[in-house]
Amino acid sequence: MEPTILKIGLMGIGLDAYWEQFEGLEQRLQGYLGIVEEKISAMHTKVINAGLVDTVDKAFAAGSLFRREETELIFLYVTTYALSSTVLPAVQRAKVPVIILNLAPGAHIDYAGFNAMNDRTKMTGEWLAWCSACPVPEIANVFKRTGISFHQVTGMLHNDKACWLEIEEWVAAAKVAHTMAHNRMGCLGHYYSGMLDIYTDLTRQYAHFGGHIELLEVDELSALRKEITDEAIAERITLFRKTFEVQPDCLESELERAARTSIALDQLVAQYQLGSIAYYYKGTGNTENEDTMSSIILGNSLLTARGVPVAGEYEIKNAQAMKIMDRFGAGGSFTEYYAMDFKDDVVLMGHDGPGHLAIAEGKTKVRPLVVYHGKVGKGLSVEMSVKQGPVTLLSVVETAEGKLMLLVAEAESVAGPILQIGNTNSRYRFPSGARNFVNNWNAQGPAHHCAVGVGHIASKIEKLGKLLNIEVVHVAT
Repeated sequence: MEPTILKIGLMGIGLDAYWEQFEGLEQRLQGYLGIVEEKISAMHTKVINAGLVDTVDKAFAAGSLFRREETELIFLYVTTYALSSTVLPAVQRAKVPVIILNLAPGAHIDYAGFNAMNDRTKMTGEWLAWCSACPVPEIANVFKRTGISFHQVTGMLHNDKACWLEIEEWVAAAKVAHTMAHNRMGCLGHYYSGMLDIYTDLTRQYAHFGGHIELLEVDELSALRKEITDEAIAERITLFRKTFEVQPDCLESELERAARTSIALDQLVAQYQLGSIAYYYKGTGNTENEDTMSSIILGNSLLTARGVPVAGEYEIKNAQAMKIMDRFGAGGSFTEYYAMDFKDDVVLMGHDGPGHLAIAEGKTKVRPLVVYHGKVGKGLSVEMSVKQGPVTLLSVVETAEGKLMLLVAEAESVAGPILQIGNTNSRYRFPSGARNFVNNWNAQGPAHHCAVGVGHIASKIEKLGKLLNIEVVHVAT
């Protein structure tokens, strides 16, 4: 399948009756629209500009253009007063979320210069170039009454960092929504028996995120492993030693096993065009499958680092969370509570299995484990901490009502001792303290896994939730 590209719609609105009355107003507003297009195009190259819509006919034409081009988000730039009847047909036909841009050309009108004009017609024309706020209540009213999903950005065309950062976050959220709508997730194996919190309705995942879910057999991965050449294995081991800090006690035979599985995983991902994976399989009673699944961690870590996040224990919801975090550029590593440190007031979080190498503090270590706790087999595992600094936690929660919810919190990854047990684990400090965070997070009923990424991106996730019509709960931290 060819990769798809998000298309963003843009339209300005005005009133055609003004153009003959106020000389130069139309051209001035078109210039403003050009600036908006230029700035949004710097954030995303595929912008479909329907121009300055000032009549009902143009509104219908704009709606047809947006539908034909398959735009997934519309920026509605309010340049001056405009009739709601010239707005509604465009967005009704497009049937996508709308962001109303209420952007004044500057901080304020030059009142002295304005009032010094000796021509009241020119004064009115000048005012109309500044009255973008005027029709927004009318537009909002009509959108509300006709069931149009809309959001607002209010600010200035120039010199308004906060305003344009908000617009940039809407673009980023739209890109992630687009990715999720086209993502192919591979589900390899089966659930970890007894972890009731991670079970999910796959059709519910489709309903909220779109995409495709491919149910895969471990036997297929085991079969692929048989065809891997010694030369390819040697090359992959070289990559392991370059990418990881392989500890001296790691046996060459274990590196060979992991390399064989890593290459087979890459082939499986390519065959099914996977963008994320959830996996778990006991392998008990089948030597080949046990060998496959006990040597999978290094390969899964490489995949996660290159944008194909892999969630263990068949945690499908968390594979979705990890993909969201990764597409926001934050990383997205698989994690859960490990312990609480009341002395330092931090929560230790981590997990066995793959880690996101791109967000590690220093080089990720590879250690041999003689037992995978709670799982079958033994082999190599990775040990890493998330980079020190701001982080965001994200959980995709399935509620009692059968809906999905995004649960988010922001924290700091801080220095300090970690558990050197061959797992990913980090120390997180929350503004309200470890005790309050844990209580507040647990109260929302998430599964025990979540995704962690670098940076504070809760505001972006909140915008994604609005675009996907998914509730977002930002835990007071």
